[in-house]
Amino acid sequence: MNDIGPVRYKVAEAARLAGVSASTLRLWESQGLVVPGRSETGHRQYSADDVARLKRISWYRVERGLNPAAIREALESEEPSADGAEASQDTGLGRKLRSLRHASGKTLDQVAGDIGVTSSTLSTLERTSQGVSFKTLHDLAEYYGTTVSRLSGEKSGDVSELVRAGEWRAWPETTPGVAVQLLAEGRRMMDCHRFVLAPGAASEGAYRHEGEEFMHVLSGRLELVLDGDQFFDLGPGDSLYFESRRDHSWRNRHDGETVLLWINTPPTF
Repeated sequence: MNDIGPVRYKVAEAARLAGVSASTLRLWESQGLVVPGRSETGHRQYSADDVARLKRISWYRVERGLNPAAIREALESEEPSADGAEASQDTGLGRKLRSLRHASGKTLDQVAGDIGVTSSTLSTLERTSQGVSFKTLHDLAEYYGTTVSRLSGEKSGDVSELVRAGEWRAWPETTPGVAVQLLAEGRRMMDCHRFVLAPGAASEGAYRHEGEEFMHVLSGRLELVLDGDQFFDLGPGDSLYFESRRDHSWRNRHDGETVLLWINTPPTF
């Protein structure tokens, strides 16, 4: 028996089913109302759920006369909460960010403006837990008075004394090319992580926080910049210790993966 995958619609097909034009779909995408998938050749592909969402967007626009920001809020209010639903790690971060925003009484446009990103970027992050730079994720955590580690689902219970090689639990891959693996969890005085950076992966901006941090390069090559003018080219076996309140940014300068041990104390990242 052939394994038939889920139905995927092209732009013209999805537009016809939603009763709008293809250009309207592209506009809605730019406004962060819908994020279609992509084929291997880069063409937009809409799932059945996407088409249902398009129909709701059209209804809110025509029948209720809502603007894009109001439509995003209305769509969010329709989405089921994590209570009683099967929550996955991949979408948990986005749900946490949306809950924090709602608790603060802010709209997508307000938070996006305060952080300095587009509303569509923030909407995508809240719905998919993906699509932002490491710096933006840090800025959002600081904005809501929490840390990236807590947003990413690290446990605050008993410390895990032993973590076997290859059994690291990972953060949701919010930033393309950046994988963060947990070397210890629970109540502790240090954030202990193993970073795996794809070629070209970078923080895409500088950030800072309280505390001190230590990094040790296991393989590859990392460029770290402190205060915008101090450049460190770190190779295998190199280590660096610095105060976290200094602006720091980084990128993988290796043509392959760069792997490093990264420790923050206290756990303020």
